[in-house]
Amino acid sequence: MGVISDNRTAALGALGDPVRRRIYDVVAGAQDAVGRDAAAAAADIPRSTAAFHLDRLVEAGLLTVEYRRLSGRSGPGAGRPAKLYRATSGELMGSIPERHYELAGELLAAAAERADREAVPMREAVPAQARELGAQIGADCESVEAALTACGYQPDTGEDGAVRLENCPFHALAARHTELVCGANLALVQGIIDGTGDARTPHLVPRDGHCCVEVRALTEAARREHPTSAAGG
Repeated sequence: MGVISDNRTAALGALGDPVRRRIYDVVAGAQDAVGRDAAAAAADIPRSTAAFHLDRLVEAGLLTVEYRRLSGRSGPGAGRPAKLYRATSGELMGSIPERHYELAGELLAAAAERADREAVPMREAVPAQARELGAQIGADCESVEAALTACGYQPDTGEDGAVRLENCPFHALAARHTELVCGANLALVQGIIDGTGDARTPHLVPRDGHCCVEVRALTEAARREHPTSAAGG
Protein backbone atom coordinates (compact mmCIF):
# COMPACT_ATOMS: atom_id res chain seq x y z
CA MET A 1 0.00 0.00 0.00
CA GLY A 2 3.03 2.30 0.02
CA VAL A 3 3.09 5.16 2.50
CA ILE A 4 -0.68 5.09 3.05
CA SER A 5 -1.10 3.04 6.21
CA ASP A 6 -3.75 0.44 6.94
CA ASN A 7 -4.50 2.38 10.14
CA ARG A 8 -5.36 5.50 8.16
CA THR A 9 -7.71 3.54 5.90
CA ALA A 10 -9.45 2.00 8.92
CA ALA A 11 -9.83 5.45 10.48
CA LEU A 12 -11.42 6.87 7.35
CA GLY A 13 -13.83 3.95 7.21
CA ALA A 14 -14.73 4.29 10.89
CA LEU A 15 -15.69 7.94 10.44
CA GLY A 16 -17.91 7.24 7.44
CA ASP A 17 -20.88 6.57 9.72
CA PRO A 18 -22.48 9.94 10.63
CA VAL A 19 -23.48 8.83 14.15
CA ARG A 20 -19.97 7.53 14.82
CA ARG A 21 -18.52 10.77 13.49
CA ARG A 22 -20.74 12.72 15.88
CA ILE A 23 -19.56 10.57 18.78
CA TYR A 24 -15.94 11.13 17.76
CA ASP A 25 -16.47 14.90 17.62
CA VAL A 26 -17.92 14.82 21.15
CA VAL A 27 -14.88 13.00 22.56
CA ALA A 28 -12.32 14.95 20.52
CA GLY A 29 -13.82 18.25 21.63
CA ALA A 30 -13.85 17.39 25.34
CA GLN A 31 -11.22 18.70 27.75
CA ASP A 32 -11.09 15.38 29.63
CA ALA A 33 -11.83 11.73 28.95
CA VAL A 34 -15.52 11.04 28.28
CA GLY A 35 -17.68 8.22 29.63
CA ARG A 36 -20.43 6.38 27.78
CA ASP A 37 -23.24 8.20 29.56
CA ALA A 38 -21.79 11.62 28.79
CA ALA A 39 -21.11 10.73 25.16
CA ALA A 40 -24.63 9.39 24.70
CA ALA A 41 -26.18 12.51 26.22
CA ALA A 42 -24.05 14.88 24.15
CA ALA A 43 -24.79 13.03 20.91
CA ASP A 44 -28.47 12.51 21.84
CA ILE A 45 -28.40 8.74 21.29
CA PRO A 46 -29.02 5.70 23.55
CA ARG A 47 -26.17 4.63 25.82
CA SER A 48 -25.91 1.22 24.14
CA THR A 49 -25.52 2.88 20.74
CA ALA A 50 -22.86 5.21 22.09
CA ALA A 51 -20.96 2.28 23.63
CA PHE A 52 -20.99 0.42 20.31
CA HIS A 53 -19.62 3.37 18.34
CA LEU A 54 -17.07 4.30 21.00
CA ASP A 55 -15.61 0.81 20.93
CA ARG A 56 -15.50 0.80 17.13
CA LEU A 57 -13.54 4.06 17.25
CA VAL A 58 -11.12 2.43 19.68
CA GLU A 59 -10.67 -0.48 17.27
CA ALA A 60 -9.91 2.00 14.48
CA GLY A 61 -7.24 3.65 16.62
CA LEU A 62 -9.03 6.99 16.89
CA LEU A 63 -9.81 6.74 20.61
CA THR A 64 -7.98 5.31 23.60
CA VAL A 65 -9.50 3.84 26.76
CA GLU A 66 -8.74 4.53 30.39
CA TYR A 67 -10.44 3.48 33.62
CA ARG A 68 -11.09 5.85 36.50
CA ARG A 69 -13.51 6.26 39.40
CA LEU A 70 -15.48 9.38 38.57
CA SER A 71 -16.30 9.95 42.24
CA GLY A 72 -12.62 10.49 42.99
CA ARG A 73 -12.88 8.11 45.96
CA SER A 74 -10.91 4.91 46.44
CA GLY A 75 -11.16 1.86 48.62
CA PRO A 76 -14.21 -0.22 49.62
CA GLY A 77 -17.52 1.28 48.57
CA ALA A 78 -15.97 3.58 45.98
CA GLY A 79 -17.58 1.66 43.13
CA ARG A 80 -16.12 0.22 39.96
CA PRO A 81 -13.89 2.38 37.74
CA ALA A 82 -15.71 3.83 34.74
CA LYS A 83 -14.58 3.14 31.19
CA LEU A 84 -13.56 6.47 29.67
CA TYR A 85 -12.54 7.48 26.16
CA ARG A 86 -10.05 10.03 24.91
CA ALA A 87 -9.11 11.06 21.36
CA THR A 88 -5.83 9.66 20.09
CA SER A 89 -2.99 12.12 19.75
CA GLY A 90 -0.16 11.86 17.27
CA GLU A 91 0.24 10.94 13.62
CA LEU A 92 -3.05 9.09 13.24
CA MET A 93 -4.94 12.33 13.83
CA GLY A 94 -4.04 13.17 10.22
CA SER A 95 -6.65 10.58 9.23
CA ILE A 96 -9.53 12.83 10.25
CA PRO A 97 -11.35 13.94 7.10
CA GLU A 98 -10.91 17.71 7.60
CA ARG A 99 -7.27 17.27 6.61
CA HIS A 100 -8.08 16.23 3.04
CA TYR A 101 -4.83 17.51 1.62
CA GLU A 102 -2.77 15.13 3.72
CA LEU A 103 -4.71 12.29 2.11
CA ALA A 104 -4.03 13.80 -1.32
CA GLY A 105 -0.33 14.23 -0.49
CA GLU A 106 0.04 10.65 0.62
CA LEU A 107 -1.84 9.44 -2.44
CA LEU A 108 0.54 11.34 -4.72
CA ALA A 109 3.59 10.11 -2.79
CA ALA A 110 2.40 6.51 -3.06
CA ALA A 111 1.69 7.05 -6.76
CA ALA A 112 5.23 8.37 -7.26
CA GLU A 113 6.63 5.24 -5.63
CA ARG A 114 4.38 3.15 -7.85
CA ALA A 115 5.54 5.01 -10.97
CA ASP A 116 9.18 4.30 -10.11
CA ARG A 117 8.51 0.70 -9.17
CA GLU A 118 6.45 -0.14 -12.26
CA ALA A 119 8.23 2.25 -14.66
CA VAL A 120 4.97 3.96 -15.66
CA PRO A 121 4.19 7.69 -15.99
CA MET A 122 2.51 9.51 -13.10
CA ARG A 123 -0.63 10.05 -15.17
CA GLU A 124 -1.10 6.27 -15.04
CA ALA A 125 0.17 5.68 -11.51
CA VAL A 126 -2.08 8.28 -9.83
CA PRO A 127 -5.46 6.83 -10.89
CA ALA A 128 -4.26 3.27 -10.29
CA GLN A 129 -3.19 4.17 -6.75
CA ALA A 130 -6.38 6.18 -6.15
CA ARG A 131 -8.59 3.28 -7.19
CA GLU A 132 -6.67 0.90 -4.93
CA LEU A 133 -7.04 3.27 -1.98
CA GLY A 134 -10.73 3.80 -2.71
CA ALA A 135 -11.35 0.06 -2.70
CA GLN A 136 -9.70 -0.28 0.71
CA ILE A 137 -11.76 2.57 2.15
CA GLY A 138 -14.96 1.26 0.57
CA ALA A 139 -14.41 -2.20 2.03
CA ASP A 140 -14.44 -0.67 5.53
CA CYS A 141 -17.68 1.25 4.99
CA GLU A 142 -21.32 0.22 4.88
CA SER A 143 -22.19 2.19 1.74
CA VAL A 144 -20.78 4.34 -1.04
CA GLU A 145 -22.21 7.43 0.65
CA ALA A 146 -20.52 6.59 3.97
CA ALA A 147 -17.17 6.06 2.27
CA LEU A 148 -17.48 9.30 0.31
CA THR A 149 -18.26 11.18 3.52
CA ALA A 150 -15.23 9.62 5.18
CA CYS A 151 -13.03 10.97 2.39
CA GLY A 152 -14.39 14.49 2.82
CA TYR A 153 -16.98 14.59 0.05
CA GLN A 154 -20.51 15.85 0.68
CA PRO A 155 -22.71 13.34 -1.18
CA ASP A 156 -26.28 14.23 -2.10
CA THR A 157 -28.27 11.19 -3.23
CA GLY A 158 -31.25 11.95 -5.45
CA GLU A 159 -34.46 9.99 -5.88
CA ASP A 160 -32.98 8.45 -9.03
CA GLY A 161 -30.14 6.94 -6.99
CA ALA A 162 -27.56 9.28 -8.48
CA VAL A 163 -25.05 10.76 -6.05
CA ARG A 164 -23.92 14.31 -6.73
CA LEU A 165 -20.90 15.48 -4.79
CA GLU A 166 -21.51 18.99 -3.52
CA ASN A 167 -17.84 19.74 -2.89
CA CYS A 168 -14.36 18.75 -3.98
CA PRO A 169 -12.17 17.91 -0.95
CA PHE A 170 -9.12 18.79 -3.06
CA HIS A 171 -10.50 21.99 -4.58
CA ALA A 172 -7.30 24.05 -4.35
CA LEU A 173 -5.30 21.31 -6.05
CA ALA A 174 -7.99 20.74 -8.68
CA ALA A 175 -7.94 24.42 -9.62
CA ARG A 176 -4.24 24.20 -10.49
CA HIS A 177 -3.99 20.60 -11.72
CA THR A 178 -7.48 19.92 -13.03
CA GLU A 179 -6.84 16.92 -15.26
CA LEU A 180 -4.68 15.07 -12.73
CA VAL A 181 -6.93 15.71 -9.71
CA CYS A 182 -10.22 15.06 -11.52
CA GLY A 183 -8.79 11.80 -12.83
CA ALA A 184 -7.75 10.85 -9.30
CA ASN A 185 -11.22 11.76 -8.00
CA LEU A 186 -12.86 9.55 -10.61
CA ALA A 187 -10.56 6.63 -9.82
CA LEU A 188 -10.97 7.06 -6.05
CA VAL A 189 -14.75 6.99 -6.36
CA GLN A 190 -14.57 3.97 -8.67
CA GLY A 191 -12.44 2.21 -6.07
CA ILE A 192 -14.97 3.05 -3.36
CA ILE A 193 -17.70 1.51 -5.52
CA ASP A 194 -15.51 -1.56 -6.06
CA GLY A 195 -14.91 -1.90 -2.32
CA THR A 196 -18.56 -1.59 -1.34
CA GLY A 197 -19.82 -3.85 -4.13
CA ASP A 198 -22.24 -1.16 -5.31
CA ALA A 199 -23.81 -1.44 -8.77
CA ARG A 200 -23.59 2.26 -9.64
CA THR A 201 -20.88 3.81 -11.80
CA PRO A 202 -18.90 7.08 -11.56
CA HIS A 203 -18.87 9.65 -14.35
CA LEU A 204 -17.01 12.89 -14.96
CA VAL A 205 -19.65 15.64 -14.91
CA PRO A 206 -17.88 18.98 -14.30
CA ARG A 207 -20.02 21.54 -12.44
CA ASP A 208 -18.85 24.91 -11.15
CA GLY A 209 -18.44 24.84 -7.37
CA HIS A 210 -18.93 21.07 -7.12
CA CYS A 211 -16.90 17.91 -7.52
CA CYS A 212 -16.40 16.81 -11.12
CA VAL A 213 -17.56 13.25 -10.35
CA GLU A 214 -21.14 12.01 -10.19
CA VAL A 215 -22.24 8.48 -9.29
CA ARG A 216 -25.12 7.19 -11.37
CA ALA A 217 -27.33 4.13 -11.35
CA LEU A 218 -26.88 1.67 -14.19
CA THR A 219 -29.17 2.19 -17.15
CA GLU A 220 -31.53 -0.61 -18.13
CA ALA A 221 -29.33 -1.35 -21.15
CA ALA A 222 -26.27 -1.62 -18.92
CA ARG A 223 -28.16 -3.86 -16.50
CA ARG A 224 -29.01 -6.26 -19.32
CA GLU A 225 -25.42 -6.17 -20.57
CA HIS A 226 -23.88 -6.64 -17.09
CA PRO A 227 -26.43 -8.58 -14.99
CA THR A 228 -23.84 -9.61 -12.37
CA SER A 229 -22.83 -6.01 -11.72
CA ALA A 230 -26.45 -4.91 -11.52
CA ALA A 231 -27.03 -7.52 -8.84
CA GLY A 232 -24.22 -6.07 -6.75
CA GLY A 233 -21.71 -8.83 -7.49
